[in-house]
Amino acid sequence: MTRNRLQKNRIPFRVLAMMTALSGTLLCFEMPLPAMETALVGAFSSEGLAGWEDKFFRGVTEYSLVTESGRTVLKAHSVKSASAKIYKIDANAQETPMLRWSWKVERTLAREDVTRKPGDDFAARVYVVFPRLFLWQTRAINYVWAAKMPKESIAPSPYTDHNQLLAVETGDGQAGQWKNEERNIYNDYRRIFHEEPPAVGAIAVMTDTDDTQDEVSAWYGDITLGRE
Repeated sequence: MTRNRLQKNRIPFRVLAMMTALSGTLLCFEMPLPAMETALVGAFSSEGLAGWEDKFFRGVTEYSLVTESGRTVLKAHSVKSASAKIYKIDANAQETPMLRWSWKVERTLAREDVTRKPGDDFAARVYVVFPRLFLWQTRAINYVWAAKMPKESIAPSPYTDHNQLLAVETGDGQAGQWKNEERNIYNDYRRIFHEEPPAVGAIAVMTDTDDTQDEVSAWYGDITLGRE
């Protein structure tokens, strides 16, 4: 199967490139997130990679299912590469605002620099994508495990301010340890973009080192989206 490789130096906006790859599916997606208290988005522990798609930007980040402490998780290993795993959904951010996941990083990236394109890499990212009819209107919140951004700080991607970076974890102090995270994506979106969010169209994970020319591993546990 031919891989759809999108060279990041040929596309001005990484998140818009991701949405271009998904165009024609998100806007007519027929399987909304089930109406329940909590819905599994990335059920790596029970369903593996069912429903997840690969999207390539530069090189190939290797994603594989591994066992950690008796449970199945997703391991990402990036060597000067940037590719993502994407899961398409249709969810109301106000009704199901609570995004929960766990993750672990080997270490952070010393050459990370959110102010410059050559530093736009993170050991671990969880994207929440909010598509609209026109791609240029698409927004994304990019929850990251950063090296230098202060925890809870927000910064625009050096590629586009439509993709905002929010540092959930920072530094190497807890590298090698599993961290459980919980974010209210409805509140985060309103605080960042100063408007009501459209429907959530996709959740993505990415470990990337193409800009910094580095190598790193990260692990992702199950991802859920549910009510408060």
